[in-house]
Amino acid sequence: MKRFNCDNKAFLFYNPKKFKESACGSVYHMIHLYLVIILRIDRREFFMNYLLALIPAIGWGIMPLITGKIGGSTINQMFGIGAGATIVGLVAFIIGHPTVTTTGFWFSVLCGALWTIGQIGQFVSFKRMGVSNTIPLSTVFQLVGNSLIGVIIFGEWRGARALTIGFIALAIVIIGALMTSVSDESTGKKITVQNFFFLLITTIGYWVYSAFPKMPMVANDSSLGIFLPEMLGILLGSVIYAICSGNIDSFKQKEQYLNIWGGISWGIAALAYIFAGRALGINTAFVFTQMNVIIATIGGILVLHEHKTRREMSFTIAGIIFIVAGSILTIFA
Repeated sequence: MKRFNCDNKAFLFYNPKKFKESACGSVYHMIHLYLVIILRIDRREFFMNYLLALIPAIGWGIMPLITGKIGGSTINQMFGIGAGATIVGLVAFIIGHPTVTTTGFWFSVLCGALWTIGQIGQFVSFKRMGVSNTIPLSTVFQLVGNSLIGVIIFGEWRGARALTIGFIALAIVIIGALMTSVSDESTGKKITVQNFFFLLITTIGYWVYSAFPKMPMVANDSSLGIFLPEMLGILLGSVIYAICSGNIDSFKQKEQYLNIWGGISWGIAALAYIFAGRALGINTAFVFTQMNVIIATIGGILVLHEHKTRREMSFTIAGIIFIVAGSILTIFA
Protein backbone atom coordinates (compact mmCIF):
# COMPACT_ATOMS: atom_id res chain seq x y z
CA MET A 1 0.00 0.00 0.00
CA LYS A 2 1.40 3.41 -0.97
CA ARG A 3 2.17 5.69 1.97
CA PHE A 4 1.17 9.33 2.15
CA ASN A 5 4.08 11.80 2.50
CA CYS A 6 4.74 15.45 1.77
CA ASP A 7 5.71 14.67 -1.83
CA ASN A 8 2.72 12.48 -2.56
CA LYS A 9 0.30 14.37 -4.80
CA ALA A 10 -2.50 11.98 -3.84
CA PHE A 11 -2.67 13.70 -0.49
CA LEU A 12 -3.56 16.97 -2.22
CA PHE A 13 -7.04 15.49 -2.69
CA TYR A 14 -7.79 16.13 0.98
CA ASN A 15 -6.64 19.73 1.41
CA PRO A 16 -4.04 21.17 -0.97
CA LYS A 17 -3.67 24.54 0.73
CA LYS A 18 -3.19 23.17 4.22
CA PHE A 19 -0.88 20.52 2.85
CA LYS A 20 1.48 23.15 1.44
CA GLU A 21 1.44 25.16 4.66
CA SER A 22 2.02 22.19 6.98
CA ALA A 23 5.14 20.25 7.74
CA CYS A 24 5.52 16.71 6.44
CA GLY A 25 4.01 14.14 8.78
CA SER A 26 2.35 16.78 10.99
CA VAL A 27 -0.41 15.94 13.41
CA TYR A 28 -2.76 17.97 11.25
CA HIS A 29 -2.39 15.57 8.34
CA MET A 30 -3.13 12.58 10.51
CA ILE A 31 -6.22 14.15 12.10
CA HIS A 32 -7.52 15.42 8.77
CA LEU A 33 -7.14 12.02 7.12
CA TYR A 34 -8.86 10.38 10.11
CA LEU A 35 -11.82 12.77 9.92
CA VAL A 36 -12.25 12.14 6.17
CA ILE A 37 -12.37 8.39 6.77
CA ILE A 38 -14.89 8.83 9.60
CA LEU A 39 -17.09 11.10 7.48
CA ARG A 40 -17.10 8.54 4.70
CA ILE A 41 -18.21 5.85 7.10
CA ASP A 42 -20.94 8.06 8.50
CA ARG A 43 -22.10 9.01 5.01
CA ARG A 44 -22.24 5.36 3.98
CA GLU A 45 -24.23 4.50 7.10
CA PHE A 46 -26.49 7.50 6.46
CA PHE A 47 -27.47 6.28 2.99
CA MET A 48 -27.77 2.68 4.15
CA ASN A 49 -30.36 3.73 6.74
CA TYR A 50 -32.46 5.41 4.05
CA LEU A 51 -32.11 2.42 1.74
CA LEU A 52 -33.29 0.31 4.67
CA ALA A 53 -36.32 2.60 5.02
CA LEU A 54 -37.25 1.84 1.40
CA ILE A 55 -37.62 -1.91 2.10
CA PRO A 56 -40.95 -1.44 3.96
CA ALA A 57 -42.23 0.64 1.06
CA ILE A 58 -41.31 -2.15 -1.37
CA GLY A 59 -42.61 -5.01 0.78
CA TRP A 60 -45.86 -3.29 1.75
CA GLY A 61 -46.34 -2.21 -1.87
CA ILE A 62 -45.91 -5.76 -3.19
CA MET A 63 -48.14 -7.36 -0.54
CA PRO A 64 -51.51 -6.13 -1.92
CA LEU A 65 -50.45 -7.24 -5.40
CA ILE A 66 -49.85 -10.78 -4.13
CA THR A 67 -53.07 -10.94 -2.12
CA GLY A 68 -54.99 -9.33 -4.98
CA LYS A 69 -53.72 -11.95 -7.40
CA ILE A 70 -54.52 -14.82 -4.99
CA GLY A 71 -57.91 -13.45 -3.98
CA GLY A 72 -59.96 -14.56 -1.00
CA SER A 73 -61.84 -12.71 1.72
CA THR A 74 -60.44 -10.11 4.10
CA ILE A 75 -60.30 -12.86 6.74
CA ASN A 76 -58.11 -14.94 4.40
CA GLN A 77 -55.82 -11.99 3.77
CA MET A 78 -55.49 -10.99 7.43
CA PHE A 79 -54.64 -14.55 8.45
CA GLY A 80 -52.16 -14.76 5.56
CA ILE A 81 -50.42 -11.60 6.75
CA GLY A 82 -50.22 -12.88 10.33
CA ALA A 83 -49.02 -16.38 9.40
CA GLY A 84 -46.54 -15.21 6.74
CA ALA A 85 -45.08 -12.53 8.99
CA THR A 86 -44.73 -15.07 11.81
CA ILE A 87 -42.76 -17.35 9.47
CA VAL A 88 -40.38 -14.46 8.74
CA GLY A 89 -40.13 -13.82 12.49
CA LEU A 90 -39.29 -17.47 13.19
CA VAL A 91 -36.57 -17.51 10.52
CA ALA A 92 -35.08 -14.26 11.86
CA PHE A 93 -35.22 -15.63 15.41
CA ILE A 94 -33.49 -18.90 14.47
CA ILE A 95 -30.74 -17.14 12.51
CA GLY A 96 -30.15 -14.26 14.91
CA HIS A 97 -30.70 -16.02 18.27
CA PRO A 98 -31.90 -12.76 19.86
CA THR A 99 -32.95 -12.32 23.48
CA VAL A 100 -36.01 -10.44 24.69
CA THR A 101 -37.21 -9.47 28.15
CA THR A 102 -40.53 -10.73 29.48
CA THR A 103 -41.93 -7.19 29.41
CA GLY A 104 -40.66 -6.65 25.89
CA PHE A 105 -42.14 -9.95 24.71
CA TRP A 106 -45.69 -9.36 25.97
CA PHE A 107 -45.71 -5.69 25.00
CA SER A 108 -44.64 -6.70 21.48
CA VAL A 109 -47.49 -9.23 21.31
CA LEU A 110 -49.91 -6.48 22.42
CA CYS A 111 -48.65 -4.04 19.76
CA GLY A 112 -49.04 -6.69 17.07
CA ALA A 113 -52.60 -7.42 18.19
CA LEU A 114 -53.38 -3.67 18.14
CA TRP A 115 -52.31 -3.56 14.49
CA THR A 116 -55.17 -5.94 13.69
CA ILE A 117 -57.59 -3.43 15.27
CA GLY A 118 -56.37 -0.77 12.85
CA GLN A 119 -56.72 -3.21 9.95
CA ILE A 120 -60.22 -4.31 11.04
CA GLY A 121 -61.19 -0.64 11.29
CA GLN A 122 -60.19 -0.17 7.67
CA PHE A 123 -62.11 -3.24 6.48
CA VAL A 124 -65.28 -2.15 8.29
CA SER A 125 -64.88 1.40 6.95
CA PHE A 126 -64.58 0.04 3.39
CA LYS A 127 -68.12 -1.29 3.77
CA ARG A 128 -69.50 1.78 5.52
CA MET A 129 -67.84 4.59 3.54
CA GLY A 130 -66.32 2.88 0.51
CA VAL A 131 -62.64 2.39 -0.33
CA SER A 132 -62.28 5.77 -2.09
CA ASN A 133 -63.37 7.59 1.09
CA THR A 134 -61.59 5.34 3.60
CA ILE A 135 -58.06 5.23 2.14
CA PRO A 136 -57.48 9.02 2.00
CA LEU A 137 -58.87 9.52 5.53
CA SER A 138 -56.88 6.61 6.95
CA THR A 139 -53.68 7.85 5.31
CA VAL A 140 -54.12 11.36 6.73
CA PHE A 141 -54.92 9.99 10.21
CA GLN A 142 -51.82 7.77 10.19
CA LEU A 143 -49.42 10.41 8.87
CA VAL A 144 -50.60 13.19 11.17
CA GLY A 145 -50.90 10.92 14.23
CA ASN A 146 -47.47 9.34 13.81
CA SER A 147 -45.81 12.70 13.20
CA LEU A 148 -47.34 14.23 16.33
CA ILE A 149 -46.26 11.18 18.36
CA GLY A 150 -42.73 11.46 16.98
CA VAL A 151 -42.48 15.17 17.78
CA ILE A 152 -44.28 15.28 21.15
CA ILE A 153 -43.29 11.95 22.72
CA PHE A 154 -39.95 11.07 21.10
CA GLY A 155 -38.63 14.59 20.50
CA GLU A 156 -38.00 14.12 16.78
CA TRP A 157 -37.57 17.00 14.30
CA ARG A 158 -35.99 19.18 16.99
CA GLY A 159 -35.68 22.89 16.40
CA ALA A 160 -37.72 25.35 14.35
CA ARG A 161 -35.95 24.49 11.09
CA ALA A 162 -36.44 20.72 11.44
CA LEU A 163 -40.10 21.15 12.46
CA THR A 164 -40.79 23.47 9.54
CA ILE A 165 -39.18 21.16 6.97
CA GLY A 166 -40.74 18.07 8.57
CA PHE A 167 -44.31 19.36 8.54
CA ILE A 168 -43.95 20.83 5.04
CA ALA A 169 -42.77 17.39 3.88
CA LEU A 170 -45.68 15.80 5.73
CA ALA A 171 -48.18 18.12 4.05
CA ILE A 172 -46.69 17.32 0.62
CA VAL A 173 -46.97 13.56 1.26
CA ILE A 174 -50.58 13.93 2.49
CA ILE A 175 -51.51 15.89 -0.64
CA GLY A 176 -49.82 13.23 -2.76
CA ALA A 177 -51.64 10.40 -0.98
CA LEU A 178 -54.98 12.16 -1.43
CA MET A 179 -54.27 12.70 -5.13
CA THR A 180 -53.46 9.02 -5.76
CA SER A 181 -56.83 8.01 -4.28
CA VAL A 182 -58.92 10.25 -6.56
CA SER A 183 -61.62 8.19 -8.22
CA ASP A 184 -64.24 9.00 -10.83
CA GLU A 185 -66.51 6.24 -9.54
CA SER A 186 -69.21 7.08 -7.02
CA THR A 187 -70.12 4.44 -4.43
CA GLY A 188 -73.01 6.42 -2.99
CA LYS A 189 -71.51 5.92 0.49
CA LYS A 190 -70.90 9.03 2.56
CA ILE A 191 -68.59 10.00 5.42
CA THR A 192 -70.79 10.46 8.49
CA VAL A 193 -69.60 11.74 11.87
CA GLN A 194 -70.00 8.24 13.32
CA ASN A 195 -67.97 6.63 10.54
CA PHE A 196 -65.33 9.37 10.78
CA PHE A 197 -64.72 8.80 14.51
CA PHE A 198 -64.89 5.01 14.18
CA LEU A 199 -62.01 5.08 11.69
CA LEU A 200 -60.10 7.62 13.81
CA ILE A 201 -60.38 5.51 16.99
CA THR A 202 -59.38 2.25 15.30
CA THR A 203 -56.40 4.05 13.70
CA ILE A 204 -54.93 4.21 17.22
CA GLY A 205 -53.93 0.57 16.63
CA TYR A 206 -51.81 1.70 13.66
CA TRP A 207 -50.30 4.54 15.71
CA VAL A 208 -49.16 2.16 18.44
CA TYR A 209 -47.74 -0.26 15.88
CA SER A 210 -45.83 2.49 14.05
CA ALA A 211 -44.43 4.04 17.25
CA PHE A 212 -43.60 0.61 18.69
CA PRO A 213 -39.87 0.43 17.68
CA LYS A 214 -38.97 3.46 19.84
CA MET A 215 -41.20 2.85 22.85
CA PRO A 216 -39.36 2.72 26.22
CA MET A 217 -40.90 -0.69 27.08
CA VAL A 218 -38.75 -2.28 24.35
CA ALA A 219 -35.84 0.17 24.39
CA ASN A 220 -33.45 -2.39 25.88
CA ASP A 221 -34.52 -5.22 23.56
CA SER A 222 -32.95 -5.91 20.19
CA SER A 223 -34.90 -5.31 16.98
CA LEU A 224 -34.82 -9.02 16.17
CA GLY A 225 -35.89 -9.90 19.71
CA ILE A 226 -39.12 -7.89 19.58
CA PHE A 227 -40.02 -8.80 16.00
CA LEU A 228 -41.22 -12.40 16.46
CA PRO A 229 -43.57 -11.70 19.40
CA GLU A 230 -45.01 -8.73 17.51
CA MET A 231 -45.79 -10.96 14.54
CA LEU A 232 -47.29 -13.55 16.89
CA GLY A 233 -49.58 -10.78 18.15
CA ILE A 234 -50.76 -10.07 14.59
CA LEU A 235 -51.38 -13.79 13.99
CA LEU A 236 -53.26 -14.08 17.30
CA GLY A 237 -55.36 -11.02 16.50
CA SER A 238 -56.28 -12.32 13.04
CA VAL A 239 -57.31 -15.74 14.44
CA ILE A 240 -59.44 -14.14 17.17
CA TYR A 241 -61.09 -11.88 14.57
CA ALA A 242 -61.88 -14.86 12.31
CA ILE A 243 -63.47 -16.78 15.19
CA CYS A 244 -65.39 -13.85 16.71
CA SER A 245 -66.77 -12.76 13.32
CA GLY A 246 -68.19 -16.23 12.72
CA ASN A 247 -65.81 -17.09 9.89
CA ILE A 248 -64.37 -20.29 11.34
CA ASP A 249 -64.90 -21.99 7.98
CA SER A 250 -62.24 -19.73 6.48
CA PHE A 251 -59.60 -22.10 7.89
CA LYS A 252 -60.84 -24.71 5.40
CA GLN A 253 -60.29 -22.44 2.40
CA LYS A 254 -57.07 -22.70 0.40
CA GLU A 255 -56.91 -18.90 -0.03
CA GLN A 256 -56.38 -18.70 3.73
CA TYR A 257 -52.99 -20.36 3.29
CA LEU A 258 -52.02 -19.11 -0.17
CA ASN A 259 -52.16 -15.56 1.20
CA ILE A 260 -49.23 -16.49 3.45
CA TRP A 261 -47.02 -15.48 0.50
CA GLY A 262 -48.33 -11.95 0.87
CA GLY A 263 -47.67 -12.18 4.60
CA ILE A 264 -44.03 -13.09 3.97
CA SER A 265 -43.61 -9.94 1.89
CA TRP A 266 -45.35 -7.95 4.61
CA GLY A 267 -43.18 -9.55 7.32
CA ILE A 268 -39.89 -8.68 5.61
CA ALA A 269 -41.10 -5.09 5.31
CA ALA A 270 -42.15 -5.01 8.97
CA LEU A 271 -38.75 -6.28 10.09
CA ALA A 272 -36.96 -3.60 8.07
CA TYR A 273 -39.33 -0.95 9.50
CA ILE A 274 -38.27 -1.75 13.07
CA PHE A 275 -34.61 -1.19 12.18
CA ALA A 276 -35.41 1.94 10.11
CA GLY A 277 -37.66 3.38 12.83
CA ARG A 278 -34.90 3.05 15.39
CA ALA A 279 -32.22 4.45 13.08
CA LEU A 280 -34.11 7.37 11.53
CA GLY A 281 -37.01 7.97 13.92
CA ILE A 282 -40.62 6.98 13.35
CA ASN A 283 -41.47 10.24 11.55
CA THR A 284 -38.99 9.86 8.71
CA ALA A 285 -39.26 6.06 8.56
CA PHE A 286 -43.06 6.10 8.37
CA VAL A 287 -43.20 8.87 5.77
CA PHE A 288 -40.80 6.82 3.63
CA THR A 289 -43.15 3.82 3.84
CA GLN A 290 -45.79 5.85 2.01
CA MET A 291 -43.80 5.25 -1.17
CA ASN A 292 -45.49 1.84 -1.18
CA VAL A 293 -48.30 3.71 -2.99
CA ILE A 294 -46.02 3.92 -6.03
CA ILE A 295 -45.44 0.16 -6.22
CA ALA A 296 -49.03 -0.72 -5.32
CA THR A 297 -50.49 1.71 -7.86
CA ILE A 298 -48.21 0.84 -10.78
CA GLY A 299 -48.38 -2.85 -9.89
CA GLY A 300 -52.16 -2.69 -9.70
CA ILE A 301 -52.29 -1.40 -13.25
CA LEU A 302 -49.65 -3.75 -14.72
CA VAL A 303 -50.19 -6.92 -12.64
CA LEU A 304 -53.83 -6.78 -11.57
CA HIS A 305 -54.93 -4.95 -14.75
CA GLU A 306 -56.83 -2.29 -12.85
CA HIS A 307 -58.32 0.42 -15.03
CA LYS A 308 -57.86 4.13 -14.46
CA THR A 309 -59.40 6.95 -16.44
CA ARG A 310 -57.17 9.64 -17.91
CA ARG A 311 -58.18 12.01 -15.09
CA GLU A 312 -57.45 9.40 -12.42
CA MET A 313 -54.06 8.60 -13.98
CA SER A 314 -53.14 12.29 -14.08
CA PHE A 315 -53.88 12.66 -10.38
CA THR A 316 -52.06 9.40 -9.62
CA ILE A 317 -48.85 10.45 -11.40
CA ALA A 318 -48.94 13.88 -9.76
CA GLY A 319 -49.59 12.26 -6.37
CA ILE A 320 -46.63 9.88 -6.78
CA ILE A 321 -44.36 12.84 -7.56
CA PHE A 322 -45.60 14.61 -4.42
CA ILE A 323 -45.03 11.52 -2.26
CA VAL A 324 -41.47 11.03 -3.53
CA ALA A 325 -40.66 14.73 -3.12
CA GLY A 326 -42.08 14.84 0.42
CA SER A 327 -40.27 11.66 1.43
CA ILE A 328 -36.93 13.00 0.18
CA LEU A 329 -37.54 16.33 1.94
CA THR A 330 -37.75 14.56 5.33
CA ILE A 331 -34.04 13.72 4.97
CA PHE A 332 -33.27 17.39 5.62
CA ALA A 333 -35.52 17.66 8.71
